[in-house]
Amino acid sequence: MSEMTKYEVKCRLKKGDEVVVLSGRCAGQKGKIDRIDRKHDAVYVSGVNLVKRHVKPSVADQEGGIVEKVAPLHISKVALLDPKTKKPTRVGFKVEGDKKVRFAKDSGTILA
Repeated sequence: MSEMTKYEVKCRLKKGDEVVVLSGRCAGQKGKIDRIDRKHDAVYVSGVNLVKRHVKPSVADQEGGIVEKVAPLHISKVALLDPKTKKPTRVGFKVEGDKKVRFAKDSGTILA
């Protein structure tokens, strides 16, 4: 049996979606989703929520030193940017023909 959180958040976002951070120290910053961690309900957004880590020199990284890397954000702290209005929006699903598609609730724009 797979380990899942008791109250798993529905993930309506996909890799490559452009999102805006709603709360926290990075509120208002925009970026594209690099990775989604469904087990921890987290998203990694490029250029947002950067943290500095001290890294030892290794075979892969000869230099070591202080490295900036992207830290995860909880999925509830980000909202999809509407492609038409460039404002945060919710995501809905509807059936068009024989396909189920995602759409932006504010403008009704169909998302890729």
